Amino acid sequence: QVQLVESGGGLVQAGASLRLSCAASGRTFVNYAMGWFRQAPGKERELIVGISWSGGTTCYLGSVKGRFTCSRDNAKNTVYLQMNSLKPEDTAVYFCAATQRTWARPDYWGQGTQVTVSS
Repeated sequence: QVQLVESGGGLVQAGASLRLSCAASGRTFVNYAMGWFRQAPGKERELIVGISWSGGTTCYLGSVKGRFTCSRDNAKNTVYLQMNSLKPEDTAVYFCAATQRTWARPDYWGQGTQVTVSS
């Protein structure tokens, strides 16, 4: 089992920055690719970015390219999502996930953290 706990969400104004953290415990953190998803009200959950055990990242969501960056600290079993120039349309619950196979069906999910961006 891997337990994932997100933190760092909150209410901010448009243009602000937030850094989300996801702390992992349980099985070996480096064995998993980590990712961030988000789900806005009334919308499906969408994959934002994935990061491999070595730190290589793939951004899957065009609307956040250049604004969001993902990193991981394997020594701290933590993955981060730095979000800059936030927009109201970034409002969503943000989830981290861990997978050894595919992002279509991650092995583990965090409980989510709310990010609300006011205009």
